Amino acid sequence: MSLTMPSGGLLIDLDGTLYHGNNMIEGADTLIRHLQQREIRYLFVTNNSSATAEVVADRLRAMGIPASADDICTSSQAAAAYIAQELNAPRVFTVGEDGLRDALTKAGLQLVDDQPDIVVQGIDRQLTYERIAAAVRHIRDGAVYILTNPDVLLPSDTGLIPGAGSISAILQKASGVEPVIIGKPSAILMNYALERLGQKAEDVWVIGDNPATDIAAAKASGCRSVLVLTGLASEANYQKLLEQAGCAADEIIADLHQLIRWLG
Repeated sequence: MSLTMPSGGLLIDLDGTLYHGNNMIEGADTLIRHLQQREIRYLFVTNNSSATAEVVADRLRAMGIPASADDICTSSQAAAAYIAQELNAPRVFTVGEDGLRDALTKAGLQLVDDQPDIVVQGIDRQLTYERIAAAVRHIRDGAVYILTNPDVLLPSDTGLIPGAGSISAILQKASGVEPVIIGKPSAILMNYALERLGQKAEDVWVIGDNPATDIAAAKASGCRSVLVLTGLASEANYQKLLEQAGCAADEIIADLHQLIRWLG
């Protein structure tokens, strides 16, 4: 391992990095306890827009991974902060679930069905045609279109299912408008996480399993990165995935136990 870990801390992906579905990846619990013992600062950074930070933390703890709501940074939280701080537009129409609505409300934004300034869209597993039609109408009438994350597919207990990016494909096609993307690989989520950490990008490492999201987001935000071969990327495919993503990881690490040794 040729590089020294910066002092600013870590931004750690979840699905594919610390767990698969409802199953913890070997070493994830040990890794987080090691970070706590070493007093290395970290945040869990997820594109998931459906769950609140409290729900995500509960899920991690149920797997045996130490976590609190304050450790969680979601694309919904970043979207809410972006709207509140950058757009100064309080009226928001949502296509999404509890995690998105909760984050927007906590940011002081008003959830409305008519004449919104913003349409914010994430995953919505109870989506209706009427909701799609309303979102398209609002966007075509001039509302700014915000997408929490561009993930086209999501893992589930029954296999892959359409994600927020698939819903966005409908809205984009019907409205003719491309959204502002918040989640990885966008730098917006990463910059929000860096602000939460109180650290500069050059002092922080991003750890994740997906070159197209985690490693690309690190590059976009100016962080360095560790690709762990625990999820999407494997020994057999990681070079091809990095080429497809158009980026390079600063370190390639086989598993979480090796990551712990690298952290020292």
